[in-house]
Parts: sequence; structure tokens; C-alpha cells
Amino acid sequence: MTRDNGLLSPEEAARLVAAKMAERNKSERRFRFLGRAAIAIALTFLVILMVSIFSKGIPGFFQHYVTLEVPLDREKLDPEGNLSVQSLYDGDARGTIRAALYAAVDASGRRDRKAAGKIISAGAEARLRRMIADNPRILGTTQEIRFAVDDDVDSFLRGFIKRETPQSERRIDDKMIGFIDQLAADGRISYELSDYLFFGSASRNAEMAGIYGAFIGSILTLSICLVLAFPVGVATAVYLEEIAPKNRITELIEININNLAAVPSVVFGILGLAIFIGVFGMPRSIPLVGGVVLSLMTLPTIIISSRAAIRAVPPSVRDAALGIGASKMQTIFHHVIPLAMPGMLTGTIIGMAQALGETAPLLMIGMVAFIVDVPGSVTDPGTVLPVQIFMWADFAERMFVQKTSAAIIVLLAFLVTMNAAAILIRKKLERRW
Repeated sequence: MTRDNGLLSPEEAARLVAAKMAERNKSERRFRFLGRAAIAIALTFLVILMVSIFSKGIPGFFQHYVTLEVPLDREKLDPEGNLSVQSLYDGDARGTIRAALYAAVDASGRRDRKAAGKIISAGAEARLRRMIADNPRILGTTQEIRFAVDDDVDSFLRGFIKRETPQSERRIDDKMIGFIDQLAADGRISYELSDYLFFGSASRNAEMAGIYGAFIGSILTLSICLVLAFPVGVATAVYLEEIAPKNRITELIEININNLAAVPSVVFGILGLAIFIGVFGMPRSIPLVGGVVLSLMTLPTIIISSRAAIRAVPPSVRDAALGIGASKMQTIFHHVIPLAMPGMLTGTIIGMAQALGETAPLLMIGMVAFIVDVPGSVTDPGTVLPVQIFMWADFAERMFVQKTSAAIIVLLAFLVTMNAAAILIRKKLERRW
């Protein structure tokens, strides 16, 4: 009930305030619920993604091997007797391995031997030559040697190829399945951690493919990126924050730096293709060009984070240094930069982690090429982990699906390690005023 002067009575005012407060609390609870629901949905999708990657990736760290007793005849495997690379390649490594396999499964006829020969990976010969080169004393003896099975056999042993499927629709025939069962019954087939994945390089054969070459390529590419981007980024940030006059030119530079941070990474790849390869004629698919392109992409992130770290240094530090007679350069290099270094390093590592996961700019400069050899320097052809994952994802063999997920797990571990290092550096060097 209102009074004659139009004002609410105390009871009505109290009810109105209570209604408004109830509506406000209801809106707050609704907003809080929506926020929690959004977080729950995001976490759900993250869990689904991680479960999908790890469920496919963990088996990719393992593969099946067959153990054979191989007589290592010196004259057959090293015909020249000097253990040279050419002599080992001229030797009959393939025949030696197949003879051991035929003996293990009692393959006598031509058809049996043809079926048995498909069980072992094509990389078995290289493995035997490498063993002899590393330890020549095994020549003339009989050794138990593990060889990777072919990817089709591995798929069968994992259950992806069913024996109930008609033979005409399978990639392995009944004769091969019989030999596989015999080897398994004799305890010759084992499921072990894949040495090919960690120490192998690019290969069209899924069982021989590995990430070692791509991992070394990533290390070399990131090294070039760090050497170029960190000093240039820090120097630019120091100049803009501490030395450059505040005018339209520096404002234009700052706007362009902020805009470059939002430019799609593929644009930097096009820039590298046009300038470094097109104009300067640098070779394609080398870590040097990849590192330069990634450094251009990472520079805005490092500059922005370094400037923020410099601005976080209290003005009193500068005033105190100048007050006791330090020059402007001494103030910058002896006081400002050391105090801002934790933030600079954190931003640099985050930028490097971003560069590690980039694929598009490296595809533009040709690092998608099929490179079997491991790069020994920044001028040797190579590839990187994200590009290797991209290439494996395009292959049809079932085993590449698992190896792709395994490589993703390795890449995620690398990224988590770099981000954890950034956090530790900040905690260790950070000072509070």
C-alpha cells in the first residue's frame, strides 16, 4: 500500500527489495550453473580426446616380433671378408634369414616358402647387417635374433584381421595363418616395446616406421628458431619499452607487432617459400629454413611477452639505479632485464611450444618430403614431428593409425615438458615486490 505522497510503505519496500534480491540470486545461480556446465562440457571433450589418443597410441608403442635361430655364416654374409658396408650388402642376408624361418616352420615346397617369407618385415635384412657391423664376433655362430613381423601379420595378431574372414578378402592366406600359429605355439612370437618407433625413421612399411628422424629434425629446427627469435625478440622489446621515443612511428610498429601475432601461420610459410627459397635459393626441406620461418612466426609472441615483463618491473628500480649514478644502459642491462628475465623466458618457451606444434608453415617450405635419413646438421634434408604425424595420418595401413597416435603422445609429452619448464623457470626466478 502506497502512502498519499507516492512513497512505498516500509513493508512494500522490504518485499520489493526481497523480490529483487531473489531474482538477482537466481540469475547468479543460473550464471554459475552455465559456467560450470561449460567447464564440464570442455573437460568431457578433453577426456574423450585423450582417451581416443591414448587408446590408439599406447598399442602403437608395441609391436610383434618373431625370434629365429640364425646361423651366421661368414662367407655368405661377408663375402669380401672386410666387414665393409658394400661387402655386407653383397652378402646373402635375406637368404640367411629366410633359411632360418623355413627351418622354424618346416616350409619345404615353393608355395610354403613364399607364404612363410611374407611373415617377416622387409627391414629384417638391415637389422641383421647392423648387428654384424656392431658386433663382428657373432659371425660364425648361431644367434637368436628378433625380427619384426610384417604389418599385415601384426594386424592379424592384434585381431584386426579375422581368420573367420574368407581367404579372398584377407591380406594373408590360410597357409600364412598356419605358419603364424605354429610360430606362436613354439613361443617364437612376442609382443614387445617397439624399437623401430623410437629409433626408426620414415618408411612406407608401417612396422619399420619411426619418429627418430622427425624428432632430431624438430630439435634442430627449434634450435635455429630459439637462436634467432630470442635475442631479436628481447632486443626489440627492450628498445620499444626503454629506449624508443613514444611517437607515431613506434605506435605503428607496436600495432604491426600485435597484428603479426594474429596472422595465420601458413602466411609465414608462404613468406619463407617466396623469400628464402624463391629469392635466396635455399634448399627446401632443411631445418635451417624451417627454423627461420618459425622464428618469424614466434617473434611477435616473444616481443609481446617480453614487453609485458619489462613493464612489470617497478619504476622505483629504475629510479634507484639512476639515483646512484647508473647510466640508462646500465640500468637496463643490470637491473631491468635481470628482473624481467623470468617473464621473458616464460614467453619464449610458450612461443617455442607453439612453434613445435606448427605444421602449415613447414608444409609450405617442403618439409613434407619423404626423408629416410636422419638429419646430421641444419642443412641436411629433414622433417619434424607434426609433419611426420600429418604424413602417417594419410597412409592406409592399420598400423599407421596406432603409430600416428603414439607420435601424437610423444609430441604432447614434449609440449607438456616445455610448458612445465616455463612454469618452473617462472617460479624459480620470479621476484615479488
